[in-house]
Amino acid sequence: MTTEPTPDHAAEAPAEDLPLEDVIETLRAELEQVRAQSLIDRADLENQRRRMERDVQNACRFANKQILGDLLPVFDSLDAALAAAGESGPLREGIELTLRELRRVTANQGLLQIAPAAGDAFDPESHQAMSVVEAEGVAPGAVAQVFQKGYRLNEQLLRPAMVAVAKAD
Repeated sequence: MTTEPTPDHAAEAPAEDLPLEDVIETLRAELEQVRAQSLIDRADLENQRRRMERDVQNACRFANKQILGDLLPVFDSLDAALAAAGESGPLREGIELTLRELRRVTANQGLLQIAPAAGDAFDPESHQAMSVVEAEGVAPGAVAQVFQKGYRLNEQLLRPAMVAVAKAD
């Protein structure tokens, strides 16, 4: 004679052997466990949905990070050309127009320039100190000179501004 497996709750004790109140209490406890597990599973699914939503948002915000990062040397070259161009003339106007349009297009994509001026406070979050120099009229620890502008993409630092910091006396 073979015996067939019985369901878990039936394996505990035959229902005929337990008083009806005990069976009801056991079933209520099982129902509460199922409800609690259902709430936990629902919360886990909601947390996973939120994480995926945040990951998708970040992927969209930073999808163009590579190409915008590749454009930074173009900005540097145009800035150098602007510095080399004369005070006025069609060449300077063309470079200014090109640079202004490039900045507009990249700003629409979330790229912002970090261009500290001499005398601005040194910010280790967005500036990289390349040297310490003596600078008259500049407070100690402040930016004395800018070697290269920095850039942020949607609040994420792509490249820090390279600066010289004024020496303390």
